[in-house]
Amino acid sequence: MTELITTIIRSVLIIVSLFFITKLLGKKQLSKLSFFEYIVGITVGDIAGSISLDSAIKMVDGVTSIVIWTCIPLIISHLSLKNKRFRDFVEGTPTVFIKDGNIIEKHLKKEKYSMDELLEQLRIKAIFRVEDVEFATLEANGELSVLLKKAKQPLVVEDMIDLPPVEKELYTIIMDGKIDKRTLEKCNLTEKWVYSALKKRGLNISDIFLAQIDHLGELTFDFYD
Repeated sequence: MTELITTIIRSVLIIVSLFFITKLLGKKQLSKLSFFEYIVGITVGDIAGSISLDSAIKMVDGVTSIVIWTCIPLIISHLSLKNKRFRDFVEGTPTVFIKDGNIIEKHLKKEKYSMDELLEQLRIKAIFRVEDVEFATLEANGELSVLLKKAKQPLVVEDMIDLPPVEKELYTIIMDGKIDKRTLEKCNLTEKWVYSALKKRGLNISDIFLAQIDHLGELTFDFYD
């Protein structure tokens, strides 16, 4: 009877601890997990289960282990917010699977993604013809994002008023107040051009949280605060 009561008390304490840990980690953990967050979640759950059922494990040792496994993703999340390269390394980067209706086979092979899996994901999104897709991207969290060609998109008011523009991919050239040189190369742009464009608008790069450019060269900005 004593062992039963001990197990109940330990289980309740662990459940309460996991609740506060989840609140501490934030809402992101409840949606899409990165590779590292997935590993942490499994490990913390396994430790919690072991502490609840195995009375031979000291409560202090178990809680200490959980705290350590909780602090690591918090530290990594903080570093990821500060450094784009570190964020790409930990969380991964998006991979383009389809562009202009054409499948990029080498990217499928790189991500170990079969054609059956790609077609299945498109069918889930009610897309049955690859040529209807302007571009499709495998996000870092494993979700497939798809943009249909303009002619295949649902009709909106703007389409009835004017000729529908050609939809092309947006490029993020500034993120977290820093210029993304690799993206500039894709767009055939230079840092000098970026600074010149900002100067014309009376902007400083340190004020910009996010800047994107479309195929027409039009810039859109999101500022800090």
